[in-house]
Amino acid sequence: MATIAYILLCHKDPAGIIAQAERLTAAGDCIAIHFDASSPQADFDRIKTALAGNTRVVFAKRRIRCGWGEWSLVEATLLALRAAAGAFPRATHFYMLSGDCMPVKTAEYAHNFLGRDDVDYIESFDFFRSDWIKTGIKEERLIYRHWFNERSNKAWFYRSMEWQKRFGLERKIPADLVMRIGSQWWCLRRRTVEALLDFIQRRRDVMRFFRTTWIPDETFFQTLVHHIVPENEIRTRTLTFLLFTDYGMPVVFYNDHYDLLLSQDYLFARKVSPEAVDLKTRLGDLYAQKGKRFHISDEGRSLFRFLTARGRVGRRYAQRFWETETSLGRERTLMMVTCKKWHVAKRLVDRVRNVSSLQAVDYLFNEDSTPLPDLGGIQTTLEKRTRHRRALVRMLYDYWQTERLVFCIDPASVDLMQDFYNDKAKVKLLEIECDFTDDYLIGHAKRVGLAGGGTPRETLERLLPTIRYDVKFESDRIRENDFPEFHRIRQRATPADNAQVLQEFFGIPLGEAEEIAGTSYLFVD
Repeated sequence: MATIAYILLCHKDPAGIIAQAERLTAAGDCIAIHFDASSPQADFDRIKTALAGNTRVVFAKRRIRCGWGEWSLVEATLLALRAAAGAFPRATHFYMLSGDCMPVKTAEYAHNFLGRDDVDYIESFDFFRSDWIKTGIKEERLIYRHWFNERSNKAWFYRSMEWQKRFGLERKIPADLVMRIGSQWWCLRRRTVEALLDFIQRRRDVMRFFRTTWIPDETFFQTLVHHIVPENEIRTRTLTFLLFTDYGMPVVFYNDHYDLLLSQDYLFARKVSPEAVDLKTRLGDLYAQKGKRFHISDEGRSLFRFLTARGRVGRRYAQRFWETETSLGRERTLMMVTCKKWHVAKRLVDRVRNVSSLQAVDYLFNEDSTPLPDLGGIQTTLEKRTRHRRALVRMLYDYWQTERLVFCIDPASVDLMQDFYNDKAKVKLLEIECDFTDDYLIGHAKRVGLAGGGTPRETLERLLPTIRYDVKFESDRIRENDFPEFHRIRQRATPADNAQVLQEFFGIPLGEAEEIAGTSYLFVD
């Protein structure tokens, strides 16, 4: 069974650090602590005094001042790692933590998880080919020497880099290293740690190189582990659940995130708010439990993207010249049918095809598998269809030799609706208003990846109002555009009422409209 030596880097909250150390060691694990030298000596003394009698706790040989993005973070990690490797010979794994991390699984689960596969867990992506770095400098992190901190001494940071660039002082990366990048929160096996410590003793050139790279905690361990360990023994992932906003800031977890955190495929989570006292208490108690079963749904990242995107309405790029000058034709009529329940709109359109003489297409711009005739390749992908949308629709008119065409469109595609309404053709829009039960919305969340089979009921119940509002928001956006020739049929309306709307919208005889509206299975989920 695995025994974990935790490597804890911290700089505040002495009470929390003490509680963390006592919690982890009570379950049979060990911990090596580095407390930032920039923090008050009194806080450090309080931690040492409280943990003095715990043989499973060790402190780094010395404290150093740590700065974000600096070599000092790697140096502090190495000091704690050496202390742990020497003090805990029975530790099988070494797991990096911060003071903001909390367990989201039991010790029993963590030990079994790590004992299952003989591998290291560390994000290790190709530095140059991956898109891991979203903003800021990239290659410059490595090829220039960085003696100043961008956050505390921004002017000198960029001035120094500019001078090096001007005088051609770029340096080479050590020839035998393939640079990798990833999260600093890793879990390594003992033999990997021992090989790593031996490597850095022998390779002073590598140490000199990394000492003046920028943000080396994202490249040092990631590169060296990949250098000394076979690739099939590395799982390129972290076991600590963390999220970042669009602005590169870490997402903070609060009391109501308990069920969400437990259902993720991770052992720890970061960052837990200092104010989330109830969450910390519950997660702290969790670590010592026995026989606890976890239902892993792992929808946290997709759920975060969904929730943070609400209210942000995307905008198209400017129109291409062939789009602005290409019209469907003044004499033509385009009828768009929109419904969030795609199967309902497809059934309606299918009945229109069978009952009337109209040509109709399913979700032309939303579903890749929509059946289409061969139009010379323009129809092959959603990207091509959307980019050349007017040309595509015009070709469909020509292919079927018709002046009236129907297609389905998702309610979220308001920008496409607006674009077609700007055409010279006569454009009409039919909205199908459906009822949405909780069970349907839960199924929808699972189909689009916002929830999984093991997502806790509490998480689903908190998610339901947001999804329901999202559907309503899309419908409201359509109405706010005040589109001309806008029509609506409703699930709750009578077939007779819906038939009158369909007759007017499609321009078909009332008998045909009644036959379509009377379809018994039209609104069945």
